Amino acid sequence: MNFNQLLDAVRANPDAVSIPPTWAQGRAAFGGLMAALVYEAMRLKLCDNRPARSLAITFVAPAAADVPIRFEVEVLREGKAVSTLLGRAVQAGQVVTLVQGSFGAGRPSVVQVPALPATEMKALEEAAPELPYIKGVTPEFMRHVALRWAVGGLPFSGNQSRKMGGWVRLRDVADERANEAHLLALVDAWPPSLMPFLKQPAAGSTLTWTIEFIQPVVTVSTQDWCRYCVETEYARDGYGHAAAALWTAQGELLALSRQTVTVFA
Repeated sequence: MNFNQLLDAVRANPDAVSIPPTWAQGRAAFGGLMAALVYEAMRLKLCDNRPARSLAITFVAPAAADVPIRFEVEVLREGKAVSTLLGRAVQAGQVVTLVQGSFGAGRPSVVQVPALPATEMKALEEAAPELPYIKGVTPEFMRHVALRWAVGGLPFSGNQSRKMGGWVRLRDVADERANEAHLLALVDAWPPSLMPFLKQPAAGSTLTWTIEFIQPVVTVSTQDWCRYCVETEYARDGYGHAAAALWTAQGELLALSRQTVTVFA
C-alpha cells in the first residue's frame, strides 16, 4: 500500500488499520506515516474545514507492522474559530502515538510578517544523486520516499555541521494536491538531526515533534520536490534539540518543525 492508500484506509475504517512491513523504520512504523494517519482520523471529527495550525506529536511506543491499529479522537473544545483535538493510535491496548492538534479558521488582522528566506542549498540538478533504497541498509520506508542531500552530511559520516537537508518528495503516489498529511511524511522522512555527527551506525529516533503549517498551504503536487533543512541547536546526554523548515522548490514556506530526538551512542 502506498501513502495515499493508507490515508484512505484510516478514513474508511479508523478502528482497524494494519501498516505493511514496507513502511518500517527499524522496529517501528515510519513516524511520519503514523502522525499522518492520526491527523487524518482527527480531521474526520472536525465540524468544518478549518485548517490545521499546529500538531504536537509524541511517539509513545513503537508501532508494529501487520498488527491492527485503532485510531481514537477526542474533541477537547470546538470554538467559533479554533478547535482543539486529541488523537491516539492504539495497538494491542497500548497508545503508540499521541497527537494534540489545533485547527483554526483565519480572521482579519493588521499583523502581517513575511517568512524568512529559505535556506540556501544546491539546486536539485546539482544535489547528490537520489538516495537509493537498499534492503537491510536503509529503512524499509525509504522505498516510498526520495531524498537528495544538498546540505550537511549523510548519517554516520562524522560530519560536524549543525545543518542537514536537501530535496525530498514521495515516490509512488498519484499526482494530486499535497495536504498536511503529505507534508508530515516529507518532514519526517529525514533521519534524526544527530545522525551525521556519528562515525558509525547507531540507533536514533524522534521522541517529540511539534509542527506548524503555513496556511493556506501553498499549492504543491504530491510529486513535486520540496526543500528541507534542519539545524541542531543543542545535544547532550543522548538527546538533541532541532528546528527545521520545509519549502516548495521555489522557496515558499510550507511548515515549521521542532523535534526532540534521541541517539543511542
